[in-house]
Amino acid sequence: MSKYWSDLAHGLDPYTPGEQPKDQGLIKLNTNENPYPPSAKAQAVFSRDNIEALRLYPDPESSLLKQSIAQFYQLEESQVFVGNGSDEVLAAAFQAFFAGDKPLLMPDITYSFYTVYCSLYDIDSCEIPLEQDFSINLAQYCTEAMQDNGGVIFANPNAPSSLALSLAEIEQLLLRNTESVVLVDEAYVDFGAESAASLVNQYPNLLVVQTLSKSRSLAGLRVGFALGNKALIDGLNRVKNSFNPYPLDRLAERAAAAAIDDVDYFNDCCQKIIATREWVTAQLAALGFEVLDSKTNFVMAKPGAIAAEDLFAQLRQHKIIVRYFNKPRISEYLRISIGTDQEMQALITAIKEILA
Repeated sequence: MSKYWSDLAHGLDPYTPGEQPKDQGLIKLNTNENPYPPSAKAQAVFSRDNIEALRLYPDPESSLLKQSIAQFYQLEESQVFVGNGSDEVLAAAFQAFFAGDKPLLMPDITYSFYTVYCSLYDIDSCEIPLEQDFSINLAQYCTEAMQDNGGVIFANPNAPSSLALSLAEIEQLLLRNTESVVLVDEAYVDFGAESAASLVNQYPNLLVVQTLSKSRSLAGLRVGFALGNKALIDGLNRVKNSFNPYPLDRLAERAAAAAIDDVDYFNDCCQKIIATREWVTAQLAALGFEVLDSKTNFVMAKPGAIAAEDLFAQLRQHKIIVRYFNKPRISEYLRISIGTDQEMQALITAIKEILA
């Protein structure tokens, strides 16, 4: 540790991203990236004219992208906020809505950046345990003891559990929790869950956050967005304009808008990933794995005949990397991203060899 660090820096437990290996010979199933390339329309953005225009600052409002998102979700442009990846959007939301004197409610097993931001921004939190089957029980967030909160955040579908809540369950929470912001993080929603975006006009305290990293194959561009009541979006913009008024570069905005507009390609990719996920789930179950009912582009699987940590290490020897979390309750599971059909066939073949 450096003697020049602030007390805040000394006290942080930073987020640990998934491994990005330099070895190009690996089958990479550890960070939930899309196995298919971006839309051809998004790729076409990288033209000479657009590249030459990089000498100019981008539009601080990212109006082109906001228009595409608003049209896709049938909302107004004033109900859309964009940022440099959904992590930055979440960071702005934590500062805009959760930095008060009441605890933020969240699941105890979920996206670990939530606790990192609580630490970074000095936000009290209350972690509510998942059920034994790893589901989020939103009724626990509505008890009398939990009513005096500083906000609610959860991922739907949740990560790393891969399980999804219904819109009816989310709406029941919104009907009861009216005095603080409810943030629904929908990074994986396009792979089988229902988006709460359809509830934005009914509930002024609902903020829906999404990313273009997963279902639209743009993890390398870093584009995320939020949908909500205009007052919530204005709050996010106040934070953004006090920190970085130009979060998206010119190419990122144009490529993201093109990806949003290419609805047919988006739907085709999602359906291919869902089909591969169902095949992999059946294959793993036949090998004795316990596989949670995934609505994401990954599966959470518990091996039956070998420890998860051992299988993780042996798969690496077969040049396949998956994600292992050495944490309570989930240390017996592996999180496996859905790749191409060929990659997932290689995974199943390797597991059969290891078990044999």
